[in-house]
Amino acid sequence: MGNNFLTWILLLCTFCSVSGEGCSLILKPSRVVVGFGESVSVSCEAARPVRVLGWESAISASHTQEDRSVQWKVDSLIDWIEEPICYGVFFTAPKQCEEKLNLVLYKTPDSVSIRQVNHTGPMVAGKEYQLLCEVQNIAPVQYLSLRWYRGQTEVYNHSFSDLTSSSPVQVSSILVITPTKAENGVQYKCVAELELGPEGPQPPPTVSSEPLNASVYFPPTFLSPEPEILDSILGGEIILNCTATGNPTPIYSWQSSVPMQERVENEATVTSSSLLPGTYTCTASNTLEKKSKQFIVKAKTKGRREK
Repeated sequence: MGNNFLTWILLLCTFCSVSGEGCSLILKPSRVVVGFGESVSVSCEAARPVRVLGWESAISASHTQEDRSVQWKVDSLIDWIEEPICYGVFFTAPKQCEEKLNLVLYKTPDSVSIRQVNHTGPMVAGKEYQLLCEVQNIAPVQYLSLRWYRGQTEVYNHSFSDLTSSSPVQVSSILVITPTKAENGVQYKCVAELELGPEGPQPPPTVSSEPLNASVYFPPTFLSPEPEILDSILGGEIILNCTATGNPTPIYSWQSSVPMQERVENEATVTSSSLLPGTYTCTASNTLEKKSKQFIVKAKTKGRREK
């Protein structure tokens, strides 16, 4: 008779159920955050005498007659569409009410990866590029915050709160960058964080991508590009320093208005005590550009004081 009685009660009160503030049911806890495959237990209590109290659920449905408390318990929750509802059939009006459990079943992503879009190899300073972060099998996606980092600095936070899927999905985010030469060797990464609220695990679960090392090409740059004027004293040593930064590493070549006694091949610095007065031009080049710098060597008699 028990099952027939319960069915009759539910049918009788289908059109007289209430929920929310007018309901006499209390869920403890009222919001539950559960990791995929973990156990969960929630108590439903009636605040006044009850004829039937139970849980409507695809798994672990249960009910009791006249007891004021009933539990919904699952040893391993793996049902993404589970929406447990506690219902009560009372002796006095309102005769039936129900409370839906705020249940969040979450899963951290299988992987988080980062790569360049439509480009391989080094980037060139001053040009625009796109970095793509892909997150595989995460749920619920509306609680996902995808944080982009350049080094230790957060540069972008992508929220997916406008999505509503409760089961695992794949999502992605794009970061547009225009690298500078100062960013050569900088690491980019993206971090998937599930912000599940105070009922969820603390700190929030995170999964990070492997870092993407940014190799940035830039043309040769001299510390001081202006021509340098040096005095030549007979027998004295002169240093012509043409060092330039660049990526790829610059290759150097030298030309002069007078013969050079030393043979110079791919040297950034020339040190000599036999340089003749004249103009010496150093060219630093890589795959992007060539840049030149001049050194003007003037004769100066040893011991003579300039007026």
